[in-house]
Amino acid sequence: MCTPGQTVGPFLDLGLPYPGDSALAGDDDPRAVRLHGTVYDGAGEGVPDGLVELWQPDGAGRVPRQAGSLRRDATTFTGWGRCATDAAGHYGFTTVAPGAASAGRPPFFALTVFARGLLDRLFTRAYLPGGDTGADPLLASLDAERRATLLCVTQSDCRDYRFDIHLQGPRETVFLAYRGGGR
Repeated sequence: MCTPGQTVGPFLDLGLPYPGDSALAGDDDPRAVRLHGTVYDGAGEGVPDGLVELWQPDGAGRVPRQAGSLRRDATTFTGWGRCATDAAGHYGFTTVAPGAASAGRPPFFALTVFARGLLDRLFTRAYLPGGDTGADPLLASLDAERRATLLCVTQSDCRDYRFDIHLQGPRETVFLAYRGGGR
């Protein structure tokens, strides 16, 4: 029997953050990139008590199978991290750029968002710029305006990506629905 969802938060900062939670790679790693942005509510205000989880393959597109996501050792890439939003709704990860998990498809970060008032977590993707968006079935199924909500924006250099998440409103991010327990 399925258990119904419950609202999450605003207690996400109690026991969920841990040392190194948003550092999937060290700042001194030559492959390190920064993925950051702001989680916005329907009124366009930053969500100060949200939580963003990141799931991704390594730079070669392989999904890591190592244990240890909660005990970072600064050398093992686990492909998973967590970051609480700050008072302005900002989050940020230091990681490596993901490789394409499927041949010919653009690489992306898989993100899960938890925030007060949500009955369940939200799933979305943050695609790296420059990929062939027509090769991805999800992106190809969206009109250009909706597709843009899933694309990272390169910041000052090619190792700094911004991805803002809008929970509601005219710029609402595309969120994914998983049915039948499959992920």
